[in-house]
Parts: sequence; C-alpha cells; structure tokens
Amino acid sequence: MSTRRRGEELEQAILHAAAEELRESGYAEMTMDRVAARAGTNKNAIYRRWPHRAALGIAAYRHLSDAVMPNPDTGTLRGDALEMLRQANQTWSSPHGTVLRDLLAAAADDPTLLDLIRERSGADTMDRAWLTMLERAVARGEAPPTAVHPRVATTPIMLLRAEYAMRGFPSVPDEVLVEIIDEVFLPLVRGRAHP
Repeated sequence: MSTRRRGEELEQAILHAAAEELRESGYAEMTMDRVAARAGTNKNAIYRRWPHRAALGIAAYRHLSDAVMPNPDTGTLRGDALEMLRQANQTWSSPHGTVLRDLLAAAADDPTLLDLIRERSGADTMDRAWLTMLERAVARGEAPPTAVHPRVATTPIMLLRAEYAMRGFPSVPDEVLVEIIDEVFLPLVRGRAHP
C-alpha cells in the first residue's frame, strides 16, 4: 500500500516532473495535466503551490538551474572565471539553455512570465557563485577586497548574454570567452584596488 505524498516530497515530485516536461517538450508544450500525470498527482495539488503555468515553468527552470550550477575551484581567479564562463556557455547551448530560450520567447507574449523570470530565474544563485569566486581570489591575494562587488561579479555573464543577443548564436566561441575574462574582467578586478 502506497502512502500519500505531502509537503516537500510532493513539491519535489511536481518540480521534477515539470522540469522533465520542460526538458523534453519545452515550455510551449508543458501543461498542468501533463505535469500532474508525470508527478502522479492531480492538478489541484499543483495549483495550490503554483497559481498558473508560468509560475510552475519558472520554478521548474530554477529546479534545473540548481542542478547545473557551476562551482569550479581551479586555484586561480583566471582559471575559475574561464571555467565558470565556459560552463555557462555550454549550459546555454544545452537542453537547459533551450528551456530558458523557450521561456524568454513565451515571455514576449506574457508580461507576467517576464516578471517571474526576472524575479526567480536563479540569477541570485549565479551571482552568488561569481561573488564566492571573487572572495576566494581575495583570500589567495589575487584580488583586492573591493573587487567583491555584485556589478564586478556579473560583468562576464552580462557580456556573454550580450554576445548571444547580438550574434544570435546559442554558443559563443571560446576565444571570445577568453577575451571577456582577460581583456575586461581581470583588468576590472585589478582596477578595483583604487576605487
């Protein structure tokens, strides 16, 4: 006899089911019925937690994001930053990146979805990873303490996103990633010594 799932266990089952739907079919094809069937629950259980499909889509995307969050520790700031940017680039061109592009495309027609993406896209987690990387560089003596700043930390990812937007490719050549780190990020970090 199976026991009924509740609370966190049920929520995780729903998130996992929605994430799989996103990965396999994209946001456009994700329905509450399909997620409920995959999770082995009913739509009411989903609607109690996420009032509409957009909210569930963003929560499922975050669930996917948490599973792929990079945290390299190569021993150098340059090595860590390049690895973080390479992993972000690889993720963007993966099925995970396809999910994000699907959500962003759907957001063009749904202002509610765009607001949710801004609020809950996992950007805080990514920003924290870059800040942690800068804190490790400060501890190793590679960067001044003033370099640990949210705007400094997000510069490489913002430049990577600009490359996607300007060029329209789902993947950026590695030499561009190296330029972002060597020509912009590292000089910016080092220049923070004299605010």
